[in-house]
Amino acid sequence: MSQITTHVLNTSTGKPANELAIRLEQKTATGWQALAQGDTNSDGRIATLLADDHVLTAGDYRMTFDIKSYFDRQQESYFYPYVEIVFSIAESELSDHFHIPLLLSPYGYSTYRGS
Repeated sequence: MSQITTHVLNTSTGKPANELAIRLEQKTATGWQALAQGDTNSDGRIATLLADDHVLTAGDYRMTFDIKSYFDRQQESYFYPYVEIVFSIAESELSDHFHIPLLLSPYGYSTYRGS
């Protein structure tokens, strides 16, 4: 399994947000470098965002969720066109798994470090 996984739930419908595009980047000295991208499955998850053997290094990371395209497909109005979740991985956490859930609605969102 990827060292980083996500699960997106649409709290306004109580259902997983499927086919939602996500991009993962790592901050470098020259800016953000793309590491991976993918779309959530029918359960709102991406379990294979990174290759199983890809080991993250300490630093800052950003996951960008394309909310606009998702809600456009649902033919629903929204306020936020995308959600960026920026998080840090410390040296002491390099062997950890990182689950980044997103609870989404057309006019709000929340996130937390999952397990």
